[in-house]
Amino acid sequence: MRVLIIKTSSLGDVIHTLPALMDAVKQVPNIQFDWVVEESFQEIPAWHSRVNKVIPIALRRWRKDWFSALKSGEMSAFLHSLRMSSYDYIIDAQGLLKSGVIALLAKGKRGGFSWAAAKEPLTSLIYHDKTYASWKEHAILRARALFAGSLKYELPIDKPNYGLDLGRVKKDSTEEIPCPYLIFLHGTTWKNKHWPEAYWVELARKVVTLGFQIRLFWGNPQERERAVRIAQAVGGVIVMPKLNLKEIAKTLAFAKAVVAVDTGLGHLTAALGIPCLSLYGPSDVVHSGTMGDQQFHLTVDYSCSPCRSRQCTHRDAKKMAAPCFSSLPPDKVWAQLRLILSRE
Repeated sequence: MRVLIIKTSSLGDVIHTLPALMDAVKQVPNIQFDWVVEESFQEIPAWHSRVNKVIPIALRRWRKDWFSALKSGEMSAFLHSLRMSSYDYIIDAQGLLKSGVIALLAKGKRGGFSWAAAKEPLTSLIYHDKTYASWKEHAILRARALFAGSLKYELPIDKPNYGLDLGRVKKDSTEEIPCPYLIFLHGTTWKNKHWPEAYWVELARKVVTLGFQIRLFWGNPQERERAVRIAQAVGGVIVMPKLNLKEIAKTLAFAKAVVAVDTGLGHLTAALGIPCLSLYGPSDVVHSGTMGDQQFHLTVDYSCSPCRSRQCTHRDAKKMAAPCFSSLPPDKVWAQLRLILSRE
């Protein structure tokens, strides 16, 4: 059976789909997958042994200049690649009108979320089969329910298995590691998801006393500036050069542990099975927390959390971008992190 998955973005959402794919592998004999995904995330499905073909799409880049994308032939090349094969089934795991259009353009029977479950309900009119998945469930469980409903098998209740081949991720790595290191994933999209910079500095000072190096990634100038300030304040902190997703994954794969805020790279860490301590303020860990072996969570103790809001409206927001994180100081994080490191 040949199935096309449409899940284009974001990084965390793409990773959340992997356990559903693994469910299908176990339940449907000889199933194989192709996957439509945003070009910047195409390595993720490529690391899975049951994904035969990755079909990259550049919607994020194209929408900045549709005319140039059309004139260059990129859009027609994508359409040609999409329609080269006829599929036994197409699963739109995105639930948006843009992903529904991609499903319509592909060849095969279409399945997706029902009206009440899709992010954009009108998309459900595109599908032959519609599956309900509760919004109260974690994104991983919603994807698993979608695949089970579409491919007609009983929804598994075991722990999620991402199925990524860590050997493929580590392949061709020639880096010599002078000392064990931890990674701090300090960057995220929402301003109020950021753990305070001073807290990162204090935690880093505690970590390096145990003989660990700390490595910091960055994805934009603001994140790089913050990483540099942390490194200047604490010896033994390394600001990494600008890395692509493959290079980030390889660096994560050799880490002893990771400390993260709510970010897509935290979910990549979970998929790779690396010990990770994730810190949640406005985010709802029940719906979007990392899942898997060696995943640990710390949540704030604040009356308005989790608010799930991009903009903090608390009266103390002028003093601190995310006041709720005041209830999650470095000492508390350090105590949990030491327990994680002691298991290694």
